[in-house]
Amino acid sequence: EGDRITTGTNGHVHIQFEDDAFVSVRPNSRLEIVKYDFNAERPELSSVKFNLQDGVARAISGKAAKSAREQFRLNTPIAAIGVRGTDFVVSATDTTVRALVNEGIIVMAPFSVECSADGFGPCGTNGVELAGQSMQILEQDGIAALPRLLPAPVNGEGSVLSGEAAIVSADAAATEGVGKTAKGETFREVVELSNATAGTGDIVVASAPTTTTSPATVPQSPAVPDFTPTEPVTAAAVSTRQLVWGRYAATANPQDLMTLSFAEASANRKVTVGNLENGLFRDETLLKRVEKGLDVVSFQLNSAQAYYDSVSGVVAMQVNGGSLAIDFQESNFSTELNLNHPLTGSIDFVATGRLFSGGYFHNTAETQRIAGAVSFDGTEAGYFFERQLEFGNITGLTLWNSQ
Repeated sequence: EGDRITTGTNGHVHIQFEDDAFVSVRPNSRLEIVKYDFNAERPELSSVKFNLQDGVARAISGKAAKSAREQFRLNTPIAAIGVRGTDFVVSATDTTVRALVNEGIIVMAPFSVECSADGFGPCGTNGVELAGQSMQILEQDGIAALPRLLPAPVNGEGSVLSGEAAIVSADAAATEGVGKTAKGETFREVVELSNATAGTGDIVVASAPTTTTSPATVPQSPAVPDFTPTEPVTAAAVSTRQLVWGRYAATANPQDLMTLSFAEASANRKVTVGNLENGLFRDETLLKRVEKGLDVVSFQLNSAQAYYDSVSGVVAMQVNGGSLAIDFQESNFSTELNLNHPLTGSIDFVATGRLFSGGYFHNTAETQRIAGAVSFDGTEAGYFFERQLEFGNITGLTLWNSQ
């Protein structure tokens, strides 16, 4: 109790608690362990409270939160979050809070007379629930009376994730491999806490080396195809596409070459799926549902971008190709994406899963996640993907055309 975790640029902290709870703190974030009282003999008497002052954190409930849900709370500057046995990601600033649920249910409510920051558990007044299977996001701003549910994994409605826009994302870090080093030790010369327990008020600062590897310095053979655009996409260049990627930040990351601004992407298009940074927008002006009679459609890669995020920084990966097939009769999909970078070697991202009503497809596994959509006429598709590696995460966007 009293520990404060502060991460700088490229800093990323994993904490595993004695009740097997797991917290991951993203770069440029501040998290305080306000209370951590775990009763191993009677977990239902436990009490846990975190305070995410700024930034992004992922929390996976342990025995304490699962057994004493009314005694768990994650506070943010403007809203309280309670859980019902869950795994969720929160992005917080002084004016906006967003939450994405991977598994379970959370309850978000703005602070008020009935919902005090001093309390524990979910707040009943103006509280809104979000479940992990809803493909939605909860957002609370400083002036709204209660949180709003936004369609798909995220829909920024033109708002900006100020400050942390470049690093806000659903944290794909999994618990596998965490807790294998003792407290205070470094893990492959990385300042990350593994198996750290609530302590005596020490301030823990994690900041990885500031030197990053520029994609421009990575040697790439011209004989190897790369489907990553060489210049940022423009609205005019994709004006005839039914599916485009849009960003919720006001400005693009310098390495982001595939996204339009929110205003450009949402013109005559509606958001389908996405993460906390980007959304896949689809033209629904002519068709309102997936056409009947479609069978198995094979797609070829139109464009893609992928990043490897590790303690060395964020570097662009080479996308050498891939495949995507959607069976509209059996309602399933399969895809493979071929990635490469000197830091990772060759990586094959492979995923299968279900096609859902509305032309959505997604699947979440232990170390990876994918979510996408297909145009209603079956000629275009797109998806975002995340993959956890031993020392970092891969994230990316894709667009496909039917063959």
